[in-house]
Amino acid sequence: MFIQTEATPNPATLKFIPGRMVLDSGTMEFADREAAARSPLAERLFGVPGVTSVFYGSDFVTVTKDDSDWQHLKPARRRQCRQRRGRRRRGRVLQRR
Repeated sequence: MFIQTEATPNPATLKFIPGRMVLDSGTMEFADREAAARSPLAERLFGVPGVTSVFYGSDFVTVTKDDSDWQHLKPARRRQCRQRRGRRRRGRVLQRR
């Protein structure tokens, strides 16, 4: 699966676009690891060193980092998104109920 990456106005935040719907409606924001417990993908993304927040839109995921270098963080985030995307196709969702 190809996941497109876009810069945002905030240099500490990148937008990941998987080319498929992420949420059916609305948005979800995870400001810390504790909040991420309600979403398996956000929880996994917070497992990547340097992640400080995760946000879901209808067709994208944005990830904000601390002062870590994106060159080291991008591959891990893409891997997490691809793994989660594969699980969603098998009937799992991005959030826990």
